[in-house]
Amino acid sequence: MTPGELDDLARLRRARDFMDRAYAEPLNVPAMARTALMSPAHFSRKFRSAYGETPYSYLMTRRIERAKALLRQGMPVTAACVAVGCTSLGSFSTRFTEIVGETPSHYRARNSGDIETLPRCMSMFATRPRRRRAGV
Repeated sequence: MTPGELDDLARLRRARDFMDRAYAEPLNVPAMARTALMSPAHFSRKFRSAYGETPYSYLMTRRIERAKALLRQGMPVTAACVAVGCTSLGSFSTRFTEIVGETPSHYRARNSGDIETLPRCMSMFATRPRRRRAGV
């Protein structure tokens, strides 16, 4: 790797860490790109190349991950939606269903008590959202 590529990776990591911390804030690609000191188009291309998904997709996966934890604690779906920074309940539910494979209300209603007895590191791994491919 060239020094320039290493610089880009460090800036991308800074932007990804920013998304992890500020997931509940209204973020868009230009704001994330500013964190990485890149133009929005360049940032999107580099981020996808480095992490295998677009910045927005990564952000939504983090938001859904946090929403799952809130729903397991019994928070209402609408409150979880707002708490993780989503502004549209319909878009949140659609994306949640796409990533998790069930609606937020079904996920909340399902008994997740077994997961809560696992050590935190195992629970995080077991509940991490994974993107599902269409038709699978």
